Amino acid sequence: MTPRNDSHKARRRSGTDQDLLSDLRRIDGRPYGTYKSVIGDWDYGDFTLAIDHIQADPYAPPSAIRAISTPKIMGLPAQALSSGRARLATADFLARSIEIAVKNRIRGGGIRIAHPGQEILQRSSASVFPDRVEVRLQVHMPARGRTILGREAARIFDIDVPNVVMDAFDFISDDSETQIKTAALLTHIATYEDHCALVDTLEEKGWVAFVADGSMLARQSGISQAPMDEGVPFSSPDTLRESVELPHAGTVTGMAIRPGVTLIVGGGYHGKSTLLSALQRGVYAHIPGDGRERVATLSDAMKIRAADGRAVTGVDVSPFISHLPNKTDTRHFSTENASGSTSQAAALMEAVELGSRLLLIDEDTSATNLLIRDERMRSLVVADKEPITPLVDRIGALATSGVSTIMVMGGSGDYLDTADTVLMLDSYRCLDVTDRAKRLVEQMPRQRNDETSFTAPAARIPLRQRPAESRTKTKSSGVNEILLDRQTISLFDMEHIVDPGQTEMIAWAMRAILEHYATGTVALSDLLDRLERHINSEGLDAATKFGARDFPAFLVRPRRIDVGAAINRYRGLRLSS
Repeated sequence: MTPRNDSHKARRRSGTDQDLLSDLRRIDGRPYGTYKSVIGDWDYGDFTLAIDHIQADPYAPPSAIRAISTPKIMGLPAQALSSGRARLATADFLARSIEIAVKNRIRGGGIRIAHPGQEILQRSSASVFPDRVEVRLQVHMPARGRTILGREAARIFDIDVPNVVMDAFDFISDDSETQIKTAALLTHIATYEDHCALVDTLEEKGWVAFVADGSMLARQSGISQAPMDEGVPFSSPDTLRESVELPHAGTVTGMAIRPGVTLIVGGGYHGKSTLLSALQRGVYAHIPGDGRERVATLSDAMKIRAADGRAVTGVDVSPFISHLPNKTDTRHFSTENASGSTSQAAALMEAVELGSRLLLIDEDTSATNLLIRDERMRSLVVADKEPITPLVDRIGALATSGVSTIMVMGGSGDYLDTADTVLMLDSYRCLDVTDRAKRLVEQMPRQRNDETSFTAPAARIPLRQRPAESRTKTKSSGVNEILLDRQTISLFDMEHIVDPGQTEMIAWAMRAILEHYATGTVALSDLLDRLERHINSEGLDAATKFGARDFPAFLVRPRRIDVGAAINRYRGLRLSS
């Protein structure tokens, strides 16, 4: 495995902040490597600054530091520590506060923290415990060429770093800014706890999703998750409106989506995909003001789409692809270059294998021949020449087996036969047209070819793998790509990944599972459960202990099912027979 950076082997020192500043001034003008002499723990009074890693040269990734304090010293309100959920929301808030402080106080990018998006997530950049608070940052140690600028470094650690840290850590001062920050923190916690309670309600009532009245679902653009300023507030159809009780918001009304097959129909640009996107993101809590704070979806929901060219390893796609011309066994289907239909069929079966109870599908990103086949095409291409059983024939049996589907469909009425609920979006207004759809089905019947059963795929068992090289490479790029040694894993079709830190975490989780957890006797689903237990007990660092640098600062927790989906896209995956 990749050896950990050797900076942790340097002798850790300790002292006061003045000792650190004195040392930095003393090494002014010396070779860059002399910066390693300040690795250690420095007491700033209100917090301790841990310098854990010094970059190898001015052009290497920045140095790693941690600011550590206690809730009592910071003056955190009791609500911030009242539960694990509250502490996670508090940590997310602190990470955002640090980023705001960096933007307000620092010019030139000398200090960095992982950028948080619209979702409230568990992040390695900030952690809150009952007796300890820790924030991880990166600092660029200044130099001219390879010569230390010690006096400039002393200024950074005397002014910039403590100002940024205390902007986020100070909840004890009696001034208006601190009062505003404390109120914002409590709102952040309440928003997260309400979303968690809403997800709990889904489980209790047997719903698959909920969209609160007044939610603002539209986004500014296709590349921005910020809310649209002039959006239309969501209003539930009366027939689907339910009330829920949330710990902070109290009674909230909205649309409850029940298990089964739900179709979202309507004209182009009327809000169909906007609603589906909100449901897709509803697996996460959102920050106050996002507009989707009270949109919740089952946590194991999966968006399923076509992904031409992806790898598939040993997946049972036989419910949708019964035979292939080259006699390939579709019960154990593998390919290095899947087509649109085979990739989407594989993604669906992989999601079911990993325990998803809700599939989200948009016809715009689907393989048409996997979704539908009309009577004319069935007559032209007879059954024994067509290996594909379209989803329209299987979706009812899938629902009966316990896997619901929410689908955007604008081009085919065939799904109306099996739909339990039909929602129509009209200028972003959501209407329940289920009864009207049923009348149309009676007036315009079609020959149905429904399959009566759906069998969940058997669990697949990964073999343990060894790194291909003595010095391994583990990298991620944005939300769409992972590099393990020389293997690139494309995640472009995994739309539930919303933060680059999740991609980085998935990369390390893949190494942990495939190179350490896997034994050749344990199913992938069980390996993912083991990883979840380790993260729950040890934090996000648990997945990186097999090779990452100490105290990684940019990790964000992915969903268990997304780690499994990434493994399923790895061309190096090998399975036990």
